[in-house]
Amino acid sequence: MSLKYQIVDILIGGLLAGLATFVLGEVVAPYLAVALGTFFAAMFYFSRNPWGSPNGDEYNDAIDDFYDRYLP
Repeated sequence: MSLKYQIVDILIGGLLAGLATFVLGEVVAPYLAVALGTFFAAMFYFSRNPWGSPNGDEYNDAIDDFYDRYLP
């Protein structure tokens, strides 16, 4: 995995964390919302299979193909 793929993965993870924290912040306690947002971001970044499917390699290949298509 190249550096630019990792940077995009970090940005997507940050967006997931921010969005989850923002959405859950009104429903649950703020500290719990931050913890859940961090969990979702880490789950995406470290596994790149946020759905927990046994077809993780297929999802990762599809994500890599998408990156190849749109990243220089």
